[in-house]
Amino acid sequence: MGNSDTPHGMERSSTDLESTPVKGIVRPPPAALPRRLRRILALDDFETAARRHLPRPIFGYVSGAAETNASLRDNRSAFEEFGFVPRVLVDVSKRTQKVELLGRTYAAPFGIAPMGISALSAYRGDLVLARAAGQANIPMVMSGSSLIRLEDVAGANPEAWFQAYLPGEPDRILGLLERVERAGFGTLVLTVDTAVLANRENNVRSGFSTPLRPGPRLAWDGIIRPNWTLNTFLRTLLMHGMPHFENSYATRGAPILARSVMRDFGAKDHLNWRHLELIRERWKGRLVVKGIMAKEDACIARDSGVDGIVVSNHGGRQLDGAVSPLRVLRGIAEALAGTIPIMMDGGVRRGSDVLKAIALGAAFVFVGRPFVYAAAIAGEAGVSHAVRILSTEIDRNMGLLGINSLREMSPDRLHRLSHVDTCQN
Repeated sequence: MGNSDTPHGMERSSTDLESTPVKGIVRPPPAALPRRLRRILALDDFETAARRHLPRPIFGYVSGAAETNASLRDNRSAFEEFGFVPRVLVDVSKRTQKVELLGRTYAAPFGIAPMGISALSAYRGDLVLARAAGQANIPMVMSGSSLIRLEDVAGANPEAWFQAYLPGEPDRILGLLERVERAGFGTLVLTVDTAVLANRENNVRSGFSTPLRPGPRLAWDGIIRPNWTLNTFLRTLLMHGMPHFENSYATRGAPILARSVMRDFGAKDHLNWRHLELIRERWKGRLVVKGIMAKEDACIARDSGVDGIVVSNHGGRQLDGAVSPLRVLRGIAEALAGTIPIMMDGGVRRGSDVLKAIALGAAFVFVGRPFVYAAAIAGEAGVSHAVRILSTEIDRNMGLLGINSLREMSPDRLHRLSHVDTCQN
């Protein structure tokens, strides 16, 4: 028994995730995992399964980023540059990962990031994500480029947040704000890193386009992936008709096949800080700005009256070559000095990533692509499983680090791994 990793030498299986108690996590009613989820042990496994399930153009849209994917890669590699410094012989029996954020207590320090057109990946994808998040007591941010009405998502999860892409046009700004407020959303997330359209070469190579252009490649992929074709694509057409971009502005947008659809995604290069001040004056709920990467912008956002910021490079999908949010996180945290909550997204795939981000100054993190993949392959059950995996990893790592609360995750719990450290004389 002396060298065993678990008591009595017993190994734990993936199904233990269903029964292992995690303090602070609100779990769905216990049930046997669907067969397709039994081999999913980590968030990265969802991507592998989704690659087999989704047509190549749809998977390419979700998985790809901009140009050479340099920022997408850096989002992940930045986490690998830090190692943990654990403490031992600490009573960790009272550990909890509950977190206070914007006036609400959440069960875990992570939420579901906004992801556009997720209803092409999973049947009624936004509703699936919203319901699973509500059940787990974590925030879900609905994307402004959703194919499902924001009113329907607010009905499925009244605590969901709404994310908007806004032009520098006051009339359109105020019209959308009125609609979002009327629907009952309490938190508005303004994304500010989309002044112009990104160079999404990956979409072209995978056969995805906006407007969506059905062609031989998509047709063939649909034939060889009948599960997606029958249960997502055809089911959507039969039950709800042709999908539209529902929430770009105050009124319904164009269908995904329409030539005019790009009018909803035109350049937003007029948007500036004066428009943020207008939004803050009009919007009475909680206001978060997403897409901050410079500490100077973080300070301006704070001084403009926002309630929080999300440090983000848009998952590497906008400016290729932008550094990982993790690299600028500590500088922004020092500049803001605890005045408003700092959130972060980009490259988070493990509980260890969440804890590293918290140690460097994040109050909360958001995760995107893995939750879309989870919804695609197993609907709400898949998303709930993804939440359990990540929260279980956080709980386990807290115990191994020797901490009981997330407040104990400070920079001295990390050690930067670099050639400088190993090559000094």
